Amino acid sequence: MPLAFHWFLPANGDSRHVVGGGHGTPVDEAGGDRPPTIAYLSQIARAAENLGFEGALTPTGAWCEDAWLTTAMVSQQTERLKFLVAFRPGFVSPTLAAQMASTFQRRTGGRLLLNVVTGGESTEQRAYGDFLEKDARHARTGDFLDIVRRLWDGESVDHRGSHLTAEGARLAQLPDPVPQVCFGGSSPVAGEIAGRHSDVYLTWGEPPAQVAEKIAWVRGLAEKENRTVRFGIRLRVIARDTSEQAGAVAARLLSGFDQETVRSVQAGLARSESEGQRRMLALHGGGRDGLEIHPNLWAGIGLVRGGAGTALVGSHQEIAEGIEEYHRLGIDEFILSGYPHLEEAYRFGEGVLPLRAARGLWARPDAPATAAPARAPFAAAS
Repeated sequence: MPLAFHWFLPANGDSRHVVGGGHGTPVDEAGGDRPPTIAYLSQIARAAENLGFEGALTPTGAWCEDAWLTTAMVSQQTERLKFLVAFRPGFVSPTLAAQMASTFQRRTGGRLLLNVVTGGESTEQRAYGDFLEKDARHARTGDFLDIVRRLWDGESVDHRGSHLTAEGARLAQLPDPVPQVCFGGSSPVAGEIAGRHSDVYLTWGEPPAQVAEKIAWVRGLAEKENRTVRFGIRLRVIARDTSEQAGAVAARLLSGFDQETVRSVQAGLARSESEGQRRMLALHGGGRDGLEIHPNLWAGIGLVRGGAGTALVGSHQEIAEGIEEYHRLGIDEFILSGYPHLEEAYRFGEGVLPLRAARGLWARPDAPATAAPARAPFAAAS
């Protein structure tokens, strides 16, 4: 299957430095360097569209702008780009969410993708009025997706579950196409939900051996449900003409954080209930030594912020080879980001994507079927 590449809309602000936020960590001052205005986010979205990215992920949480509203506005400034909207099923009824998705599809020409986020932090959930514990939140997510999918199939739904109830629910207009559902999670219950409901299972950027284990795990759970699931990975990227240039950028990103700041961030992240966040922390152990945890896979971002904490760092060719290594495991969709998101979109789009096209592993979503392969960049020709 050809690879699909997605970029990221920094709805918490952007900078040439690491912007904090997520899993209990606050957005730091760097997020104000480039505020997440619709004008700036639209600039990133148009760049991603022009470079050939399939879509763009917009995050969810108290630390960023609302993903639904933001992407609805940015979609009007683009023509083809899809929007991977992250949302938490406990904050809105499944019938309303199904209706919102249907409306989004009609208003954008079918450009909605959904990233279902159960929520790993009880303190943040409670701020929104959600007092369920983590396992109960996952159970509710399963109920939620069951109702939504039945509504999208045109059914009239009566449902009485442990956490959700619907009576006579039905959509007046069905979404066309039905949005792709992406879901991630490393706990046993999350894997079961992924096997039953996800179209694409997402993992954060762990080393290939660990990713291979996750793929086998979720694939087996899906087979028990007589389903097939595709796989995607969330990574940051620092791509340059040479590996030395990329390494210098990585070092600069960490240079602005003293050890006390790192300790403070790590202490906050250690309280996270997210199994995925726990696995991110285990990759670096809170120290600055040994941050290259696999060739060209760097765990430094995870020292100073929550969420996806690893990056592919290297020359364009090295990044392309890292992507191909994950692809051989079964990863078909790559959700990428980098600071700042506008410039890094161009660096990856102009430096790495042509290398994947030259190998026949990627084609622009808007390219004619008979289009010639993209030419590799000059920097990678030697």
